[in-house]
Amino acid sequence: MKKRYAICGVSGRALGMFAKPILTLFSGTCELVGLLDPDPARFELFRERYPEQADIATYGEAEFERMVAETKPDVIITAGRDDTHARYIIAALRHDLDVITEKPMVTTGKDSRGVLDAERASKGKVTVTFNYRYAPIHTKIKEMVMEGKLGRITSIDLNWYLDTYHGSSYFKRWNRERELSGGLSIHKCTHHFDLVNWWIDQKPLEVFAYGALNYYGSEGEGNPSRIDGRHCTTCDEREACDYYSRWNARSKHIRVPDDHLDSLDAGKQASFPYSGYRPDRCIFDSDIEIEDTYAAAVKYDRGALLSYSVNFSLPYEGYRLAINGTKGRIETLEYHMPGRTPFPTPVQTIDYFPLFGSKETIHVVHREGGHGGGDPLLLEDLFMGESARRPYRILSGAEDGAYSVATGEAVWRSVKEHRKVEIAEVLGYKRAVGAGHSEGGSR
Repeated sequence: MKKRYAICGVSGRALGMFAKPILTLFSGTCELVGLLDPDPARFELFRERYPEQADIATYGEAEFERMVAETKPDVIITAGRDDTHARYIIAALRHDLDVITEKPMVTTGKDSRGVLDAERASKGKVTVTFNYRYAPIHTKIKEMVMEGKLGRITSIDLNWYLDTYHGSSYFKRWNRERELSGGLSIHKCTHHFDLVNWWIDQKPLEVFAYGALNYYGSEGEGNPSRIDGRHCTTCDEREACDYYSRWNARSKHIRVPDDHLDSLDAGKQASFPYSGYRPDRCIFDSDIEIEDTYAAAVKYDRGALLSYSVNFSLPYEGYRLAINGTKGRIETLEYHMPGRTPFPTPVQTIDYFPLFGSKETIHVVHREGGHGGGDPLLLEDLFMGESARRPYRILSGAEDGAYSVATGEAVWRSVKEHRKVEIAEVLGYKRAVGAGHSEGGSR
């Protein structure tokens, strides 16, 4: 009997990451039975892409109960705008349904607590699609930590870089509104916090952070003028904007030949697929208030300390990582998008330095697929069941989602309030005296 899935939020990720594999690769055991979204144009886009599935039932954003009653799904997939996740996750759990949710699980610590409480009262469970866990380099790091090659973990240095193409894209779209995305310390950085939490198998306790809006917003040094409300598609000053001209030719009909990525061509610019939404808002608008730069320190429940930074406007994309322990250190450097990097990039390896021994360089077999080869492996676990071959848990649950969101909220709250912020405070738990975790939270 096929497992029945309904999708809440017919986004680009919903269409490509979830609907497509259900309808193709895993169609023998999976069935898509319903779509829910506030915008009918998204249903039309689905039908254009999958015309043979044009009869799948569709529902408005307030019709969740009717969708469940009529389509009888086994699993709800939430893949809409971040601020919609909590509503449908909690509603699904009240029906004892399983949930697969795109990251971030939710946008606030309060909603994280709501999901955790709803899951405890439900027969359903939540899975958060932290696909970056599945990249072969990242699973190898997990295995090295588990094998004890580093001993007890003492500190982690993680510096994440987003280039001027990717980093600026968040400031063109709805992500730039904190009430919709939680800010980038949640929308984007939960990926990074979850990786660290998973690698070292420790829970975050406290955060202190600094942050700023350095590149975007009306005071950004690259702003060609102080005019609000512009759009890249129609802006008269785009040739004077380095963020636009770096990635686009002056003629909309010509793509920049040496950057190896799609330009915003005339066809894509002429008609946006969704009603009332434009992904080309000016990155220099004065209403942008979220941060584009963070530096944070995180303390963990078994003594590890994380030094983390992220920058959303750099010449290349990737990260630098070091994990230190009582028996040694590992280092790795990733150039995430070689096609957008203006210099030759090496294949990613892991350098292992025993505390008293010789350096080893570890080469990992790389896989095809998005997120460093992680997406195909994640999809197999989602739709075929988690592989029994791994000696560790890799699919993320509600608690993993909650800790990553709470860390992200603690970061921006620390920035705004100029103080240390406890994870227990963000999640609404009372910190247990002398304990390394919060009352009410599972370990």
